Amino acid sequence: MKLKLDLHDIFNRGHEIDRALRGIIDEAIQKKATLVEIIPGKGSGALKKKVLRFLDQKEIKQLYHRVEKDGDNWGRLFVHFRFDAPTGRRGRGR
Repeated sequence: MKLKLDLHDIFNRGHEIDRALRGIIDEAIQKKATLVEIIPGKGSGALKKKVLRFLDQKEIKQLYHRVEKDGDNWGRLFVHFRFDAPTGRRGRGR
């Protein structure tokens, strides 16, 4: 399953951007979506940087597997999620 978030409509409203990003990540986890496409648009690149800073926060970063920048369209990012069986690395106090 793939989810999509287009930030064009709220590009200049910081709090709404953070809320939308957190909402799409929570939705991906709830629905076990393996991919979220985020479209900050091309513009000046400031919104894309804001999205990357949001995704790089420690509490957010632990929720997803990796971020991929689209090589063909630099106004688009992909956030990949994994929902594997536990590997035994978490919760063992190591």
